[in-house]
Amino acid sequence: MDQTLLLLLITLVSGLVGLIYGFYAATTGRHGLLRVDYKWAIGVYSGQNPFNLIPAPGVKNPVLEVRHVRDVKACLIADPFLIRQGNLWHLFFEVVAAATRRGSIGLAQSPDGLHWQYQRIVLSEPFHLSYPYLFHWKSSTYLVPETESQQSVRLYAAEDFPFRWKFVQPLLTGRPFHDPSLFFHQGSWWMLVGIGAKSDTLCLFQADDLLGPWREHPRSPIVQANPHGARPGGRVLVVGDRIIRFAQETCPYYGKGLRAFEIIRLTPQEYQEREIPLPISDPKKDRGAWNSYGMHHLDIQPTTEGRWLACADGQKRVLAPSFWK
Repeated sequence: MDQTLLLLLITLVSGLVGLIYGFYAATTGRHGLLRVDYKWAIGVYSGQNPFNLIPAPGVKNPVLEVRHVRDVKACLIADPFLIRQGNLWHLFFEVVAAATRRGSIGLAQSPDGLHWQYQRIVLSEPFHLSYPYLFHWKSSTYLVPETESQQSVRLYAAEDFPFRWKFVQPLLTGRPFHDPSLFFHQGSWWMLVGIGAKSDTLCLFQADDLLGPWREHPRSPIVQANPHGARPGGRVLVVGDRIIRFAQETCPYYGKGLRAFEIIRLTPQEYQEREIPLPISDPKKDRGAWNSYGMHHLDIQPTTEGRWLACADGQKRVLAPSFWK
């Protein structure tokens, strides 16, 4: 190729790249016409066993988005937890109000776990709520949301399930606790909970009774200085003698993904775990997927039909008009 023609081609390509970059910078910058937005939503998965789940057949994910929330103008939904009572599946999740950026707990219901109808906000406080860890114990249904700003882990009980809840008591106090995750195993209650602003520390507590007293495990913190596997990312899965915890990938950005760890040794003195494959496929492999930019939460529940149902949150990057808040 002639040298003059080659230089001209290089100049044209460089100019085109510069033009595209300039347009992007001008439209997505602080005073641009567009902004990069992160759209969080909730999807459902299913399978014959809890260790190999696929997007639920016949359902287009996500099944719940911000637009489905009708009683408050929401900017984010995340942290879904499932429970089945009566003839309905109930899904509790964080709803962040656009005006206040404060989270409350919302509810959706479904007869089959696949097709969901949003109901309303069922728990709101003067402070931020998220991660509505939901479980049934003996004759009551309990809710343990994240209340980091209160430096406590707070237990709520259903007065009129699923719409009305009462505060029972704090289970832990004195530190900024993230995403408390409780489970019952071999006659004891256990709690995995993140601590600190960096989402890189995981602590373990034990109690003989749900109401406590709760005491920190001698091996706690069980994860330190590791943003890739510390912060809890959904319900602890207990299947027979197997215990699997899910952990958020919070680096290089919050909500990047999930990891799964099987707890292979758990006694009042010992703790040991190993990483296992995540039960669902990596959403980042599909650039066009509803959760292609990451996820940070998974809850897996057995169904009465012998199958397993799961819900997960996920985020996708989209361009939105700067004036559209």
